Amino acid sequence: MRMTFRWYGEGNDSVSLKQIKQIPGVEGLVWALHDVPAGEEWPMDKIMEYKRLADEHGFHLEVVESVNVHDDIKLGLPTRDKYIENYKRTIEKLATVGVKVICYNFMPIFDWMRTDLFKEMEDGSTALFFDKAKIQSMSAEELVDNIAGNSSYSMPGWEPERLKRLAPLFEAYKDVTEEDLFNNLKYFLEQIIPVCEKHDIKMAIHPDDPPYSVFGLPRIVTSRDNLARLLKLVDSPYNGLTLCSGSLGANPDNDVPALVREFADRIPFAHIRNVRVYDNGDFIETSHKSSDGTVDIAEVVRAYHESGFTGYARPDHGRHIWDEECRPGYGLYDRALGIMYLWGVWDGLERIRKGNA
Repeated sequence: MRMTFRWYGEGNDSVSLKQIKQIPGVEGLVWALHDVPAGEEWPMDKIMEYKRLADEHGFHLEVVESVNVHDDIKLGLPTRDKYIENYKRTIEKLATVGVKVICYNFMPIFDWMRTDLFKEMEDGSTALFFDKAKIQSMSAEELVDNIAGNSSYSMPGWEPERLKRLAPLFEAYKDVTEEDLFNNLKYFLEQIIPVCEKHDIKMAIHPDDPPYSVFGLPRIVTSRDNLARLLKLVDSPYNGLTLCSGSLGANPDNDVPALVREFADRIPFAHIRNVRVYDNGDFIETSHKSSDGTVDIAEVVRAYHESGFTGYARPDHGRHIWDEECRPGYGLYDRALGIMYLWGVWDGLERIRKGNA
């Protein structure tokens, strides 16, 4: 397991590279050019600036999250080919700075969804929260205002310039089915996987968050059967998964450790975090400790360990603790605690394997 830490860039993150460097075992940054709109080719000068900063602090840049997929590709429009060509050229550029994995998603209109960015928990910390009944009664515009308008930091997946086009986007997607989305993903992968194979970069699709339809939009990266299907769309080791225990774990029907064991050879990147799912379908993001949530994180780590996992991992979202002011879900303290929990489980399993326990 190769530990990484998501960083949003100089001037766009409350966490510094100096602080990340002090977290034991973190070797790389999970990064992206967040100011480049979906569909545009990434500029080489901006890529090289990230490379310079990473080199200064001894980090690699082997995992990018995300090179966003333009809606025309998801919709299967005739204009998709020009955006796919831009994507191919971006892949080629990323190879020059050592990128090995590109995390991306294929969610229509919205990326992750939450109804509260700072829900207070029993211990006084706050966390990202999803109220299932509330989201069923609110409008898409209200959701956008709630997410994009309640943080001083830019929110990945909630880019203002794209969400200004909310009404036409919903109109464009109104007749798109899950089958259409699978077909459009297949077309996209058929075009880019040969480029990935040439440059030794694996594509790793992120599950839908939450893993079911909201606002009537189709969602396809949601379950064991759908994961198996999308891996067969282009049956190449370069067509892989970002297996997110929190996203998939928001549906208790998903057995996350079993998914890790089944798809281990197609998981180049792991998001490891916990959620507590309530009987009414609400969920909140908790500490990584297994007993704090619904997902048995210790068993998830065991599944990776038993599978001989040598890919990249990151602690993903954390709570907001100790009065930290940060991007929702992306503070320093709880993610650092999460990393140490993951290392503790991993080191214990290593000692057992070596007979030293």
